[in-house]
Amino acid sequence: MKDIATALGVSVATVSRALKDSPRISPDRRELIKSYAREHNFTPNLLAESLRNSKTRPLRIIGVIIPQINHFYFSSILSGIEEEASARGYQLMVAQSDERYEREVRICQSFFENKVCGVIVSQAKDTMKYTHFQHLMDSGVPLVFYDRICTGINCSRVVVDDYMGAMTAVTHLIDTGCRRIAFYGSSMKLEISKNRFNGYKDALFRHGLQMDEQLVRICDNRADAELVTPELLEMKDRPDAFFAVNDDTAIGILYTAKRMGLHVPDDVSICGFTNGERAIACDPMLTTVEQRGRMVGKEAANILIGQVEGSLPMDRAEKRVVRTRLIVRGTTRKLS
Repeated sequence: MKDIATALGVSVATVSRALKDSPRISPDRRELIKSYAREHNFTPNLLAESLRNSKTRPLRIIGVIIPQINHFYFSSILSGIEEEASARGYQLMVAQSDERYEREVRICQSFFENKVCGVIVSQAKDTMKYTHFQHLMDSGVPLVFYDRICTGINCSRVVVDDYMGAMTAVTHLIDTGCRRIAFYGSSMKLEISKNRFNGYKDALFRHGLQMDEQLVRICDNRADAELVTPELLEMKDRPDAFFAVNDDTAIGILYTAKRMGLHVPDDVSICGFTNGERAIACDPMLTTVEQRGRMVGKEAANILIGQVEGSLPMDRAEKRVVRTRLIVRGTTRKLS
């Protein structure tokens, strides 16, 4: 409406009244404005309209920030949030940060301006400053983190047991005879990466195995895995197993190993972390840690709605952990 008003040299209020057929606007001017709106494909913002007319604020709309919506784990979390929210009479406003801090800041500002009743978020990989999150909390907007949590702010969170999931996975690799196990993880600035790395490291330690720094790489996607893996597999004392921070990375390792003529799992074992649909679409099917994203989403929505409705106190951070489980398939050897 601001654009229409500027183009026609009238006020926004005049545009608004004309589009509503107000008799306060002359018929000629009404038709001029409506004609211009039609030509420029104007459609009213129903959310903004409902916000203006709402007597009870905030609305029952939850803002959700997804780092990457095409990632199976994040989309399964979103499904869980939507399921719980819908059952309790709430709707979602979803935005993707695309792993960019600046975009995440803009989304938070947009959510605040649109008066969402609360925000559920997994922070972007490069987020190092948290004033945008703190602003929401200081303004009375409930905030719940999932998966990637912000340690700089004391607020509610839902995570999976990353440490135990990694320890269980690496222990399985060791139990099946693997001794030189590589670790592919995300930036150690992220809590989930720290926890999975610690699970990996402690599993080795408990079994009397020395960690080789050459086998630890920052690599958390398929493209990078296909670039990095040949170097490790061409080592004289190459790894006999890989534990990857997610399934896409594990599949990149699998593809590379097969392309180099190695047999999986006889020559090299591979374990991922997610249990997405791609885990059963590869050959052999991927051994992986199941994260139960749907449950993470339901728990996050449950906390947020509880804080909005007053059944959970706003000044106390709820911290919930969803258990993982190892799904053993064809990319790891069988127990002897």
